[in-house]
Amino acid sequence: MSEFDKDEFKEVTDMEETIDQNTKNESTKEKTDSATTQETSGGNADAATTQETSGEKEEYEEVCYICRRPEHIAGKMIQIQNEIYICRDCMQKTFDSMNHAPFPMGDMLNLGNDKMPNISMINLSDLQGFVPNNQRLKKKDKEKKKEPVLDIKAIPAPHKIKASLDEYVVGQDYAKKVMSVAVYNHYKRIANQNVDDVEIEKSNMLMIGPTGCGKTYLVKTLARLLDVPLAITDATSLTEAGYIGDDIESVVSKLLAAAGNDVEKAERGIIFIDEIDKIAKKKNTNQRDVSGESVQQGMLKLLEGAEVEVPVGASSKNAMVPMTTVNTKNILFICGGAFPDLEEIIKERLNKTSSIGFQADLKDKYDKQENLLKEVTVEDVRKFGMIPEFLGRLPIMFTLDALSEEMLVRILKEPKNAIIRQYQKLLEMDEVKLEFDEDALYAIAKKAKEKDVGARALRAIIEEFMLDIMYEIPKDDNIGSVTITKDYIEKKGGPLIAMRGYDALPEKEA
Repeated sequence: MSEFDKDEFKEVTDMEETIDQNTKNESTKEKTDSATTQETSGGNADAATTQETSGEKEEYEEVCYICRRPEHIAGKMIQIQNEIYICRDCMQKTFDSMNHAPFPMGDMLNLGNDKMPNISMINLSDLQGFVPNNQRLKKKDKEKKKEPVLDIKAIPAPHKIKASLDEYVVGQDYAKKVMSVAVYNHYKRIANQNVDDVEIEKSNMLMIGPTGCGKTYLVKTLARLLDVPLAITDATSLTEAGYIGDDIESVVSKLLAAAGNDVEKAERGIIFIDEIDKIAKKKNTNQRDVSGESVQQGMLKLLEGAEVEVPVGASSKNAMVPMTTVNTKNILFICGGAFPDLEEIIKERLNKTSSIGFQADLKDKYDKQENLLKEVTVEDVRKFGMIPEFLGRLPIMFTLDALSEEMLVRILKEPKNAIIRQYQKLLEMDEVKLEFDEDALYAIAKKAKEKDVGARALRAIIEEFMLDIMYEIPKDDNIGSVTITKDYIEKKGGPLIAMRGYDALPEKEA
């Protein structure tokens, strides 16, 4: 080694020792200052604040300021001024680049502003608190790894899961039964891992049903009952990597955010991908299908189970966001979609057996069948535009029933958070009682059925005829109760209004 290299190496070593010494001095100074503050003020309030701050630091991992990798991936961090952390790899790369600079390192450290024009020093105090808490990873608890990840006795049985769903979702008994069994088996699978040689496969689900029949609401209710992290995402925004839109890994990033950036908790969560039919393979297209078949192919590794690197606190990868690795092996995927025009594919398949003659099946035999989706097969969905590899990773496929008038009436009044109960609660705040006639409920359901958008039409119809009532009632404090009638729904009359201390006025005969 030449004398020049020895001097340069000595300067690098001295610089590292200076940084370490400064770090130790700062930490010693912080301890001394905190101790002095506690002694001066009596120690109670300041001690609690100090404990909260230290507990918050212990809860989150440190992230390298340069490469954005967390501590469990990059290794031990080097702390410099103002709580800025740099991993050893980035620090070494920095020193290597300085060693290969065109001018000696000693000159670089001793240069004045006149020798380095247009270069200003960085103020490290401006970089303090650069990474917010919602983009920081929680530390993994090493003691928890010794315990089982999930207690099998704490998992509710399928009949209990279905009974809980019945309180919020009307009808759809078959769908609720399938989901209850699938979720129960999934969490038994997680609890049974590494116990014996029998490895249980994942039971991802594909639910098919008309719009407004309760697909998303079923999944939301299920996740709330099980108290597990849930991420609900839309497949319409997903595109192939490198194009405008969300990457495929963004669905895992949303689950990580729902779990409070706790990787272990996120790896036992549920991801519901809505509008899955929108990524079907496009037909008769000459351009690159970046939001169709290529997205299905990119999702294969997620559905089956793989370790993916996802950004923390963002939907896209960039240099300013920390990255972490999530294993999707134990994440339950539920895909749902309305699949418009799938009924036409089913009719085409069923009508192939029709013949001519007096006892032949007519081609319009299935035109008025409301729940034709029950006859769906994997071949029908494949013909719709979903690739076979994608369908093979969704072994449980089931359909939801279209809503009849009777089901719409039950949706209005039976669930815990039924629409009628919501409006009754609103008028209770004005000390007014709201009632609905049975005929009025069927009139609302009939109107909603004509709109053909499922249960979503109920809210729009009630909002329309409740507007005047909600506007007029606060004007008069003497109003005691309001009864909604069928004639008011059909715009043939008005509601029955009763004043406080009096009975409601009888409805006029037609």
